[in-house]
Amino acid sequence: MKAKHKATAAVMDEWRVKGKPVSASASEMAEVVLPAQTNVLGKLLGGQVMHMVDIVAAMAASRHANSYMVTASVDYIDFRNPVNLGEIVMLKSQVNRVFTTSLEVGVEVFSENLLTGERKHTTTAFVTFVAIDEFTRKPRPVPPLILRTAEERRRWREAAKRREIRLAHRLREKG
Repeated sequence: MKAKHKATAAVMDEWRVKGKPVSASASEMAEVVLPAQTNVLGKLLGGQVMHMVDIVAAMAASRHANSYMVTASVDYIDFRNPVNLGEIVMLKSQVNRVFTTSLEVGVEVFSENLLTGERKHTTTAFVTFVAIDEFTRKPRPVPPLILRTAEERRRWREAAKRREIRLAHRLREKG
């Protein structure tokens, strides 16, 4: 067990130096909206969307950190357009910013009408995860994020602002 822990530590040391690009962890998933997932109006339930958002966000977070990840917060979720029964719901996620032991993932959700091909942006969300060491079960550092595009740099800056608000909110709640 100790040899495995040392090997994991060696890999982590390499990642701390090198980091990973946003593209290395970007994740996608898609599902057809079924009757059990909808309300009486035939629209995808918000809770179902939130469940799928958490899954695709966790995929990106885990791929970036190569670690167990736990959801720490959902700072923002905006439902712009409904998703109808029978449509395809598509989710895309990417790591926006890495902190010390946590990271923020942005998620965009789209719907596609199978009969017309029309696509709509339905939901945006930002989810924060904490990396958990597989042996100690305590938070552990995650690799830095390598930014390559202007869009990635914009998301990185905006993630810092959301973190400031989140931390200020936590302080107010403790006080």
